[in-house]
Amino acid sequence: MTARRTLPTGLTRRTVIRLAAAAPAGLAFPSLVTAQRAPVRVGYAIARSGPLAAGAQETQEPNYLLWAEQHNAAGGLDVKGSKRPIELVGSDDRTDIETCVRSYEKLMGSDKVDLILPPYGSNASFAVAPLATRFGYPFLAPTALSRKLIDMKLPYYFSLLQQADLMMGALVDMLKANGAKTAVVIHIDDLFGLESQAALKTAVQGSGMQIVDEKSYPLGVKDLSPVLRSMKDKLPDAFIGLTYPPDTILASRQSKEIGFNPKFFYAGVGTSFQLYSTTMGAAAEGVLGMGSWNSKTSPGAKAYFDAHVKRFAGKEPDRWASGACWAGLEILTAAVAKSGLDRKAIRDYVAGTEHHTILGKIKFAGSENLGTPGTVSQWQKGEFEVVWPKAKATAPLTTVKPAWV
Repeated sequence: MTARRTLPTGLTRRTVIRLAAAAPAGLAFPSLVTAQRAPVRVGYAIARSGPLAAGAQETQEPNYLLWAEQHNAAGGLDVKGSKRPIELVGSDDRTDIETCVRSYEKLMGSDKVDLILPPYGSNASFAVAPLATRFGYPFLAPTALSRKLIDMKLPYYFSLLQQADLMMGALVDMLKANGAKTAVVIHIDDLFGLESQAALKTAVQGSGMQIVDEKSYPLGVKDLSPVLRSMKDKLPDAFIGLTYPPDTILASRQSKEIGFNPKFFYAGVGTSFQLYSTTMGAAAEGVLGMGSWNSKTSPGAKAYFDAHVKRFAGKEPDRWASGACWAGLEILTAAVAKSGLDRKAIRDYVAGTEHHTILGKIKFAGSENLGTPGTVSQWQKGEFEVVWPKAKATAPLTTVKPAWV
């Protein structure tokens, strides 16, 4: 579980991050007493390779590193009034569920780490969350979009992300309010895609909208152009892609190539990434997707955004699940300060407290975050603006997507 890797940003990282590597010399050892305290060992497995690595390395692992470094620079994590350094113990799950599960079994079983952080994505969370409950580890998931997982009523599982019914409900409300009558849909053939497609169909019922074509595709797809050409012929008002980051970019690029430019073009996961804007350039303008925050959302959101950009040499956090990830770390930090490392007490604190985060107030009903509504965001002049609902908007909706450029 120990390895060295070099990030694209030039960062050399160990999966075990110690206090001395996390802060300037003047801050690393505020006292010999602090330095000699046992570290808080925090374990996780996450995609550093495989199809989901782009998302995991955009949304989650950089936040884990930043969180540990910030606390270690300040003398350590507050554990019920005592500062202790954070030691991250991480590994590559290779976007493989069996590897991910085995890694967490070891972390919680034989390694007996103090805390765990979640893996990336709905499928991995679905596999690991029951295991975390069995071992009694609080599991605050920032990238699990699964109503089925919430309905399992696992007492140690908490979902930070807005669920598919809320996200698709917000999208349909926005489309209906702005005159859309027809839509075409593609979705990845996995838990995220299937639940999102089902939620979309439910939201469309009685809305006056009609889905005139829908297609699924497998993980790792390399060409969507035949499907997109067929959908272009339907002349829809809206394209909806329930896609992962590589497929989001693929669908966007190929839609541009064939001149498929409906009034509303919605895709995600991944539209909220800096990578999307960088890759698509000016063509990103007007594209809609899954997003819920940006640096305008709150003072805390701006402070987090700025710290992330500074730490990772200009790399920005994504404007959807990165916010949920940081909010989860904020909640875990407060829980440990209040309850120490008693995991049952941490679980009870998380379940029973209204939390103040960069996303606003969060309170859980069972496993679900009830504080963050479904949202839609849109690229406008280099920023992924929240545009729906209007009460959460950071900018007004551009109601007709410009032509691809």
